[in-house]
Parts: sequence; C-alpha cells; structure tokens
Amino acid sequence: MNAPPRPLLPPGLYLLCDDTVRVDMPLVLKAERMLAGGARVVQLRMKRTPVREALSVAREVVRLCRRAGAVCLLNDRVDLALLADADGVHVGDEDLPAEAARALLGPGRLVGVTVRDAERARAAREAGADYVGVGPVFGTTTKQVPAPVLGLEGLARVVTDSPLPVVGIGGVGLENVGRVAASGAHGAAVVSDVLLAQDIAERVRLLTAAFERGRVGG
Repeated sequence: MNAPPRPLLPPGLYLLCDDTVRVDMPLVLKAERMLAGGARVVQLRMKRTPVREALSVAREVVRLCRRAGAVCLLNDRVDLALLADADGVHVGDEDLPAEAARALLGPGRLVGVTVRDAERARAAREAGADYVGVGPVFGTTTKQVPAPVLGLEGLARVVTDSPLPVVGIGGVGLENVGRVAASGAHGAAVVSDVLLAQDIAERVRLLTAAFERGRVGG
C-alpha cells in the first residue's frame, strides 16, 4: 500500500502559537483566534508547558486546525506530533536531527528545519526536510538566536539558492512582512506581532494582506 502524500506547506503566514509570549492567554485560545483570522499554518511551540498538558493542547489545536483546513506543526516534539496526529514538526539547530525526525514520522508528514544559509538548506533536503526556516531576518527579542541578522538581502540570496521553500523567521511583523514576501520567501513566520495584538484575528488578516501585496509587488 502506498503511503499517503504528505501535506504541502501553504504559502504566506506561518504563525507560531508560543507559550512564552502573552503567557496569560491559553494556547488553545491563541490558536482559535489565529484560525479565526484565516491562519493556514500554525506551529505550536511549547517550551514551558508540562508534557501532559502539552499533549492535550496539541490534540486540541490539531483538531481545530484540521477543522479549519490549516496545517498544524509541532516545534521540536516529534513524539507529541505523532501522538496528536499533527501534520509534522519543525526542528531547530539543537533539536532532533532532521534525519531522525523523518525516520520517526515516516513519509506522510512535514519536516521543517531551521538553517542559516543555502548550503544548510541543501543538507536539509538531503536529510528529508520539506522546507527551511531561515533567519533571523531582523533582530528579535522573542527568542535568543546565536546567529547574525541576515537582513532582506541575505534572505533573498538564500531564497535564490535554496532547493526547498524558505520561510523567513525573526523579527517579522506588519511593518516588514511585505518585504519578506517581496524577497521571494515562500512564507513569513510571525510570533510577537500577532500574539501581542489587541485583536489577534484582525492582525492575522492584516498580515496576510500585507504578505500578499508583497508577493505581487504591490
């Protein structure tokens, strides 16, 4: 029997539902509001959440995403992705290697990898990745990243040379998401700009529109 085809990563916004930003708001509620704004990709990043609670949250967010027709990914946690039946995982520099994530997940789920340049993007493809997150594009305080800021020109160079779709990460918000799109990036990862907004759903709509304008040169 052939394995089911893995889902494609939709272009556009790539929203991180993070437990370290706006800690007063439950993760499930954050995801609900993102999806209400039309989110098509939601990555659950749970660095502080106890594992049993994290599994419960993951299952609920996967259910919500599936109902909305959105892709749900887990940051780092391949075990939770499998138990919650998520669409895949995203692994960083210090997480499980992409080869191991692919071996555990099988061929039917997405694997994303954080890289800093096109050479590592090529290595990620060889390891079984479907897309790469590239950054930091701009300075960010959400997560401490031991790597130099790429800037838009650096991002564009990686986009040109990468064999995989590129998601720009790091410091992306409403004021610059259009320029990330104009660089040719497949997607733009947003964390604080959306989670700290007074109206998360409306912020998602504004970010989506700005990304689309950037893609078409508007």
